[in-house]
Amino acid sequence: MTDSNPTPDTQGGGVQDVEETQDGPQRSTDPLATTATQDEITAEMQALEQEYRDGVAAGGPVEERTRIDYPPYRSSLLRHPTKSLALADPETIELHSPAFGHRDVSWVESDLTIQHNGDPLGERMVVTGRLLDGDGRPVPGQLIEVWQANSAGRYVHKRDQHPAPLDPNFTGTGRTITDEDGWYRFQTIKPGPYPWRNHSNAWRPAHIHFSVFGTAITQRIVTQMYFPNDPLFALDPIYQSIVDQDARDRLVASYDHSVTSPEWALGYRWDIVLNGSKRTWTEPEEGDH
Repeated sequence: MTDSNPTPDTQGGGVQDVEETQDGPQRSTDPLATTATQDEITAEMQALEQEYRDGVAAGGPVEERTRIDYPPYRSSLLRHPTKSLALADPETIELHSPAFGHRDVSWVESDLTIQHNGDPLGERMVVTGRLLDGDGRPVPGQLIEVWQANSAGRYVHKRDQHPAPLDPNFTGTGRTITDEDGWYRFQTIKPGPYPWRNHSNAWRPAHIHFSVFGTAITQRIVTQMYFPNDPLFALDPIYQSIVDQDARDRLVASYDHSVTSPEWALGYRWDIVLNGSKRTWTEPEEGDH
């Protein structure tokens, strides 16, 4: 006897059919998922990068941002804007937006490992860095929020139903305010990679989402931080949609032994640059990441 349920999946959209059998859950082919193989997606990405490199060598512009229309990232073709942006009065928007201040953000919110009664599972780590403008000057007093998967690659989200365990002691969200020198600091658990539905056997590299608010709610930017030497970099069309290698490298944190706590947590350093030629890549706020 089987019991078939439509189970929404946050890694790529669509509905996944799950059949419970004596051997456990069996997932049938998702009609909304692409049938492209990893080799086919990789070949597409390599061709686009080579085309970009040839263009730069011939005097073309360096691309600092992600390509919003990037064919190997299948859903980008349907989701990116095709019309001009609509103008809106920012003051009107801010009348209906939340306000943040030091009283609203507690220091405990920056430690994602102490939000529950027990210790979360996984590799404990510290992520720290500075929020900088394009001239390298610190940007103090800014709200930074993070969210991430747990060590098994699972988000606390009703649409994330892929077969990895939830951790009852880890929610995966935190926030802090940069100090007078632009520093932020989070203690958390290293997230795991997870599958998504861009193509057959697609996996996202381990990453942490960052949201940075400026002096107004309308100045929000969203980006992602990755970890050094991840073998999934070359296979991931979201990461590779930034076709310039230098721009991609700015999304990768560096291991910093001076940040590492003895017998407690590894340390990583990652600075966020808001503008200029060395700005950190930012992502659209909608979509699957």
